[in-house]
Amino acid sequence: MLYLCLASIPAGQVLSYGQLAAMAGAPGAARWAARILAQLPEGTALPWHRVITASGRPGLSPDCASGLEQRQRLRSEGILLTNDRVDMRRHGWRGRPASV
Repeated sequence: MLYLCLASIPAGQVLSYGQLAAMAGAPGAARWAARILAQLPEGTALPWHRVITASGRPGLSPDCASGLEQRQRLRSEGILLTNDRVDMRRHGWRGRPASV
């Protein structure tokens, strides 16, 4: 279910790890969602980069390749980061997966 929810996040929108977990039926399991995303295979088509921390920061450090990739992907979708934070009011997704 987590993968279905992840795949449903539209381009230009983001969710927090906690929101993703809750949407997948595991409220309060933000760390679980983060661990699952960390285990995605390299080159996955799932939009892992659209999941960020509750404070609006990308979950990956800007000092690692994946963190740089996440920020680049967000910017390419029109999501601006100000002081390394996403404006959740503007870019936070409030939808639901299609099959839920």
